[in-house]
Amino acid sequence: MFTITPSEISTQKLYGFLVSTIGPRPIAFASTISKTGEVNLAPFSFFNMVSANPPTLMFSPLSRIADNTEKDTLKNIKETQEVVINMVNYAMVHQMSLSSCNFAPTVNEFEKAGFSMEASEEVKPYRVKEAPVQLECKVSNVVNLGSHGGAGNIVICEVVKIHIAEAFLTADEKIDQHKLDLVARMGGNWYTRAKEGMFELPKPISAIGMGIDILPEGIKNSTVFTGNNLGQLASLEKMPSLQDATDFIENSEFKDLIENRSTVQIHQKVQELLQDNDVEKAWNILVAYHKK
Repeated sequence: MFTITPSEISTQKLYGFLVSTIGPRPIAFASTISKTGEVNLAPFSFFNMVSANPPTLMFSPLSRIADNTEKDTLKNIKETQEVVINMVNYAMVHQMSLSSCNFAPTVNEFEKAGFSMEASEEVKPYRVKEAPVQLECKVSNVVNLGSHGGAGNIVICEVVKIHIAEAFLTADEKIDQHKLDLVARMGGNWYTRAKEGMFELPKPISAIGMGIDILPEGIKNSTVFTGNNLGQLASLEKMPSLQDATDFIENSEFKDLIENRSTVQIHQKVQELLQDNDVEKAWNILVAYHKK
């Protein structure tokens, strides 16, 4: 295992390790305005939601590592206590990247990157019209984390108005996450496109999963199953009864499998079912086989 002591390497190198291992990170495309009316637009990937009630977001503009100077976004927020966070999808990712150039404070990044300025309803900073989701926010606190280059400044802000482009809503007013097509930040020049890596993972909310610790030894110590496979099996509240499993096998295409295959072959078939998220069918085969 490669081990790093942060205090023993440069901030720049440490930053590279952190952003390459902590990700993908959502992007806050932050629009701010100075007290003299100068508009600023910049992306930040140290960003997330931290509360639903009140609806609260946080993002962290770092001081520049090279010279420890403060970014325009942070200066404007300290002056006005307002920000609009625009979400970034694939259709606008190159324009977003262009806006991250270190332009002078008087330069309007909306214009440089070809975005349209849309008036907000509750705050002064403009919204990015092309963004699929726009979150108008009031800043409640800024927490400074240090005095050296690369120090974070956690901006905590409450969402006071949400705008969602109707093209990304379903008929029952939910977000179509495939259509939304968000992008997220990785390390270096790398990004990731959400819809190309999306998968659904059933969550044991209504019932408490039995846990890996109580799985039968023959299953828990399988040479075939991965930790993920065991997690899937253990997410159910309980195993099916031997009677239910036997009844299932008698009326299924798996009867010959149970009678004529080895443990490894059985587990390989179960693994295929788990890859299709067919956990109940997988359990019926396991119970019928291991308790026969």
